Parts: sequence; C-alpha cells; structure tokens
Amino acid sequence: MSAPARRQDAVENRNRIVEAARAALAESDRVHLNEIAKRAGVGQGTLYRNFPNREALLAEVYRRDVDELVTAASALLAEHEHEPVEALRLWLDRVVDYAEIKRGVLAALEPAAWQDLVAHSHSPIEGALGELLDAGQAAGSLRTDVDAHGVLVLVACLGRLDRNEWESTARPLMNVVLDGLRLQPRPDAPAPVTPPSGATEFSRKNRR
Repeated sequence: MSAPARRQDAVENRNRIVEAARAALAESDRVHLNEIAKRAGVGQGTLYRNFPNREALLAEVYRRDVDELVTAASALLAEHEHEPVEALRLWLDRVVDYAEIKRGVLAALEPAAWQDLVAHSHSPIEGALGELLDAGQAAGSLRTDVDAHGVLVLVACLGRLDRNEWESTARPLMNVVLDGLRLQPRPDAPAPVTPPSGATEFSRKNRR
C-alpha cells in the first residue's frame, strides 16, 4: 500500500474512533475504550496509537463538536440570508446536541482535565452566537437588549438536566430561549389599519 493510501486509512480510522466515542457519550457517561474500538471497527492498538488514553480521546470529541458548532453559525446565516431567526433556531438546536456531549465529557473526565478545554471553547462559541444575534438585530427580528454572553448564561442551565429528562426538556427549553430573543411588538403600538370593504376598489377608480 502506498504512503498516501496509508495516511488516508489512518485519517479514516481516527475519524471513526472519534465518531464512535461521540455516539457512546450520547448514550452513557461511562465510556470504555475497548467498546469504542469495537464500535469503530479498529483494534485496540490502532486506538491507542491515535489516542494514548481516554482523556485524549474525549478531548478530541469535545474540540470537534466546538469547531463544528462555531463553523455552523456562518454556514446557516449564508443559507438563510433573509431569515436570521431561522438560522439562529437551527443553530440553537445544534447547541442542544453539543451540550449533551459536553455534559458527557465533563462527567467522564476529572475537573483538571476538562476545565482548560471549556475555558478555550467559550470565546469561539460566544463569537459564533454573537454573529447570529447581530444578523437578527440588523434585520429587526431579534431584541437588541441582549448579547451573546447573556444568552450563553441561560443556555448553561442545560447542564443541570438529568440524562433521563434530556430529550423531553432540553429542546423545549431552547425554544423558550428563542421566543424570548424574538423582537415582540410593543403593546402600545397602534394596530395596522384595515381599509373598509370597497375602499381599495374606490381608490383604484379615483386614480384612473
């Protein structure tokens, strides 16, 4: 086998290992490397060549989730150029998936191992959310009295949810956050005037 083919195989093996670990985290806080190797279809030697210990593997899972979440903000805005609220909705839905994996990583690692990871991820995620909020505020569809930091404080409460109530509670709560971010009409704003029946036809005749 040529060197480029071997390198490609190595990349694919590494990706499969990371995806297998992510799937395991979504199911349980207990992550065993031998189970992940079986899921990924690789031998334990291949797994340990890529990740010498569980901490290194879970750190890679977490970093990839952060990178994908940050990249998704710009991609969703480009896809929903004229509907920034929809882009934000789809991004917050991804945040629920990210938060589940983050919770699993934090539960599986010692505090000293994950605190540095979380510290370095906060700024990129806040920047991505800020980009989405700026777009919605510029379009007049999101409130201007909130910022990315404040929204992330609310989202951080997801970490308190028990695994058993995750699916039934996390996404509905995120919908509440989104509803709170939408720009609501002022209660004292005048209602739109509806022309009486026949008025439009009368006006059209007078313009002839």
